[in-house]
Amino acid sequence: MSKIGEKQINIDSAKISVEITKGGDFNHLLVTIKGPKGELKQSIEKGIEVKLEDGILTVERKSEEKEIKSLHGLYRSLLANMVEGVTNGYEKKLEIHGVGFRGVQKGKAIEFALGFSHPVLYEAPEDIEITMEGQEIVIVRGVDKQRVGQIAAEIRAIRKPEPYKGKGVRYQGEQVKRKAGKAGGS
Repeated sequence: MSKIGEKQINIDSAKISVEITKGGDFNHLLVTIKGPKGELKQSIEKGIEVKLEDGILTVERKSEEKEIKSLHGLYRSLLANMVEGVTNGYEKKLEIHGVGFRGVQKGKAIEFALGFSHPVLYEAPEDIEITMEGQEIVIVRGVDKQRVGQIAAEIRAIRKPEPYKGKGVRYQGEQVKRKAGKAGGS
């Protein structure tokens, strides 16, 4: 029995609208959730059933097959994240550490100076908003939790924090495991 899959998702029908339709090949469902921040869609496998009754969204499985049981909690979590995203949105903050390392907002893009011989320009996708707070804090916002996390990871990958001085781009609150330098001595 999936503990997460059994939980209900409360829907504020004044703010959020949920539409459950059959997919193109009629083997799966398509759940569309619209809210004040935007709209998200999720395709649901054929062994999982989604119901909306009296402002409560429930996810049920049609059989006890191992594969279907494993998807039960997954789809419930995905739908709960969609509801949260279209209601409040998601945000990830990154910090830039290092002497001379900084970011500058250029329209929807950010130009990073991260110790390379050239500036790195990162263009924000349509569904994601990237802003700078000062020159050291990058804020990534959007309605899709997975997309926000992916874009934040791509920005971090431009210059990962190195273990000797800790320079680079890291998530806010991330602890970088530091290494000792050379043991030098003669």
